[in-house]
Amino acid sequence: MEDAMAAFETVCRAFADPTFYPHPVTSVHRIDTHISAVFLTGLWVYKLKKPVNFGFLDFSRLELRCHYCHREVLLNQRFSRGVYAKVVTIRRGPFGTLSLDGPGSLVECAVVMRQLPLHLSLEALLAQGTLKAEHWQKLGERLADLYAQAERNDEIRHFGTLSVISQNVLENFDQTAPFVGDLLDAEKWHLIYNVNDAFVESHSDLFDTRLKEDRICDGHGDLRSDHIYFADDGIQIIDAIEFNDRFRFGDVAADLAFLHMDLDHRGAFSQSLMVLHAYARRAHDPSLYRVLDFYACYRAMVRVKVSCLRFRELVEDEGRDFQDAEATASRHDAARFLDLAYIYAATMTRPTLYVFCGLPASGKSFHARRLAEAFQLSYVASDVLRRELFREFQEDLPEKTAYGAGLYHKDRRRVVYAHLLNRAHEQLKHRRSVILDATFSERKWREEALRLARDQDANVILVECRCSENTLARRLATRDHMPGLSDARIHHLPHFIQEFEPLTEPVPSHSHLVCDTEGNPNDVFYQLLSDLYAFQCAQSRIRLAQ
Repeated sequence: MEDAMAAFETVCRAFADPTFYPHPVTSVHRIDTHISAVFLTGLWVYKLKKPVNFGFLDFSRLELRCHYCHREVLLNQRFSRGVYAKVVTIRRGPFGTLSLDGPGSLVECAVVMRQLPLHLSLEALLAQGTLKAEHWQKLGERLADLYAQAERNDEIRHFGTLSVISQNVLENFDQTAPFVGDLLDAEKWHLIYNVNDAFVESHSDLFDTRLKEDRICDGHGDLRSDHIYFADDGIQIIDAIEFNDRFRFGDVAADLAFLHMDLDHRGAFSQSLMVLHAYARRAHDPSLYRVLDFYACYRAMVRVKVSCLRFRELVEDEGRDFQDAEATASRHDAARFLDLAYIYAATMTRPTLYVFCGLPASGKSFHARRLAEAFQLSYVASDVLRRELFREFQEDLPEKTAYGAGLYHKDRRRVVYAHLLNRAHEQLKHRRSVILDATFSERKWREEALRLARDQDANVILVECRCSENTLARRLATRDHMPGLSDARIHHLPHFIQEFEPLTEPVPSHSHLVCDTEGNPNDVFYQLLSDLYAFQCAQSRIRLAQ
């Protein structure tokens, strides 16, 4: 290996010479990673693979390095346009001189890329604060289009199965276990481990749904802000993983969670939400939000592992002091990413009580049912419960019920709300999220829901659905021709409006979400998903900070 690395450095010395290239070069800048040496020449970038073998990556032989150079160009052309140009050979001539694509024996291969301006990377633009909402939206839509075109087959889908997902998650914990108590906080590490293990075990149906929805594909594998550029010719994404297919194969959510985690780490959580919203809406992928924290936690633990292994390499293999700057940075990175994984794990494990409330025909049932389907959550609706509780009585009801009469008598309404909250309690005490769907027109019932969530240590979000009175009237009028479970009709509307107690009571931060249902139902729903996720994360993080 030492001889191979020495030979590699000889090639690198040739690349450091501006006269080595077939095009004008005024200066050369070299950047090293643990697997590559990259030479920036101004117009073009030349990337060589180091002769290393880390098990999950094997560049130890020349034929492997050349093979993966060609794979890198091919795979990255999916995510970029006009950036990955070709693979060039480095050959040694009869007099020992090295040249690019010249005569003689093959010594190395290199990837040739168009050099993208560093100041146009997402990482740099984020630091500058110059990106606007439309940039984030375009990125999300671009990612949705790319994943829609990504390759899918039975081999790739295998990586979305529960057994493979579980293996990948546990691998991180196996490889970070030796650092617990030294580099890593033991209490946090064990909580993250237990939460991930329980989530995989109890959400098999959710992962099966992702498979059925065909969300498993050949993705990027290393989607980070320093790999995304807002170039003059559009969004360019580089550095997809070429050396190990299993790092690219998986749920689209795993790729997006990497970017989400990276942006969150850089203090750009709200910007990440814009990307995710644009992706989810374009890709028709509402269940993304249900698995996002799980995969973000997984990605954060990957970064924990990398930081720990780098620390050990520096201290044990290279003999550096614990206080060495690079060793200290690796130790701090491990702790920071563990904290981030801990936040995602805490969010995953805390259930949420979603209370959809508002006037009849405000759209609450439509969106509550759709959320329940997307997230595979228990859904309890007052209209359904009322018929279950008073099945015998409803047979004698007139076609048009007077307001406050029959099934809607105030005494029966109290019974319905009591059972509604009891069913929510049954779910929350088993740490399962639940959706309630009712008008919750009286403040006391909303306060009971808030109290229930507080007693069960759960997040709670009052989703108040609103629309104009004209829209309410139009929607109620259609029910005469399209009857459903609700008996609310247009002649009841003045009574509904008069008796609905506005939500003016004190509500905890990020617990009252107003949902305007006037617009396109699909647009409303995906904005609702984004807002719900933001509220849920905010509540969990506020609690952790207390």
